[in-house]
Amino acid sequence: MPKLKVPPHSQEAETCVLGSILIDKDAITNVAEFLRPEHFYKEINRLIFQAFLELYEERQPIDIVTLKEKLKKQKSLTKIGGSSYLVSLVNSVPTAAHAEQYGQIVKNNYTKRELITAAGQIAEAAFDDSQEASSVLDKAEQSIFTLSQKHLRQIFLPVKDILAESFDRLDELHKKAGGLRGVPTGFKDLDNALAGMQDSNLLILASRPSLGKTALALGICQHVAVAESLPVGFFSLEMSKEELVDRLLVSQADIDAWKLKSGRLNEDDFTRLSEAMGELAEAPLFIDDTPAASILEMRTKARRLMAEHGLRL
Repeated sequence: MPKLKVPPHSQEAETCVLGSILIDKDAITNVAEFLRPEHFYKEINRLIFQAFLELYEERQPIDIVTLKEKLKKQKSLTKIGGSSYLVSLVNSVPTAAHAEQYGQIVKNNYTKRELITAAGQIAEAAFDDSQEASSVLDKAEQSIFTLSQKHLRQIFLPVKDILAESFDRLDELHKKAGGLRGVPTGFKDLDNALAGMQDSNLLILASRPSLGKTALALGICQHVAVAESLPVGFFSLEMSKEELVDRLLVSQADIDAWKLKSGRLNEDDFTRLSEAMGELAEAPLFIDDTPAASILEMRTKARRLMAEHGLRL
């Protein structure tokens, strides 16, 4: 008797990713970008993850209590097995550190199931004598292409949706009369050229070594965080956080950097430093000086910072 083939899935990975989200509020940030309810094989797990996403979008805390209430409102608590199943999810995972890996396993199995479905449809079309080979090939290409497009993170949007966002931005700009559309850098000529740093733009600051790239970048971050009170995340792969803070203090206090390094500060310098420390302490500026950080690591940290503080730069 032929062995019954079960579609690719991992019940363990599904319960682990759900359990990770329940024990660590940051885990949802790591998986919400790529994981969707339909990626789960079991219907009850789909319902739970859908509830997670709704709580996340509503900026509500995610734990057993809030999840239980959300499922009650959706009349799904009984379907998923009640509170006992939610408790079992928490007990199924020892740590939430690998939530993203669990999520990737779930998504990979979903992709395989979709490929199996597509392959079955292609095989059925190929066995159909009434269809030309060129037609079957075209349908096969279209089927695989459609599947691959599902995994792209960026999709086309109707222009009416984009226009609505543009109108909101223009309306806000009109209210500010003379203001900039983007985030100001604090450097007049640069702001005139860029109209401020625009959302979603990638700006590259490049020059030969020792020409002041870090000083300029830090000056822009300081202006945005201190003068504009907008949240800023600063990654430094070479300079330590202590060196960066020293530069910020010197700039904010407007004192000689050599005096700070040598410790030859007078009473007036100390007063200005104290005031500068107070101003910087209130600024929403976040520094990470992890050496040799990877792009993936920076992306994950930036995403978490964005979720917690709403970064602008």
